[in-house]
Amino acid sequence: MAVKALHAVSQGRNGVGAFILQCKKIDLHYCDWAGSSRGMNGFIKSLLPKFAAAHPQIEFTVSPRPTKHPVAIGHYINGRSKPICVRNMEPYEILKKLELLRDASGEKLKKVTKPVRSINQSVRGIWSPYHGNGMSL
Repeated sequence: MAVKALHAVSQGRNGVGAFILQCKKIDLHYCDWAGSSRGMNGFIKSLLPKFAAAHPQIEFTVSPRPTKHPVAIGHYINGRSKPICVRNMEPYEILKKLELLRDASGEKLKKVTKPVRSINQSVRGIWSPYHGNGMSL
């Protein structure tokens, strides 16, 4: 008696069963000397410890980058990264940008052509007025 494998009916989706955060690492680059890094320096000293403690699944690295503007770079599990320049921003504005990096999926931005996109085919099939009994007047 041969053993037959079951066909996959549906694909796994993120959020069904267990949620996996897409952002795995955030790099923060700053300059001690430049005025454009004033907000980043304030963020690192005051808000970063709380934000990092609230998100232990994300690895944070802080490194100086002399004579350059401050940058926050998000690295994602799909291999992509998103850099965001945070020059001349206040610490709370930088916090909003880091939340944006945390919540992003790492995918490229795509133009939405159809309002609904589904992985599974429709159970009912495609509707057509020519199927069935037709329309009665």
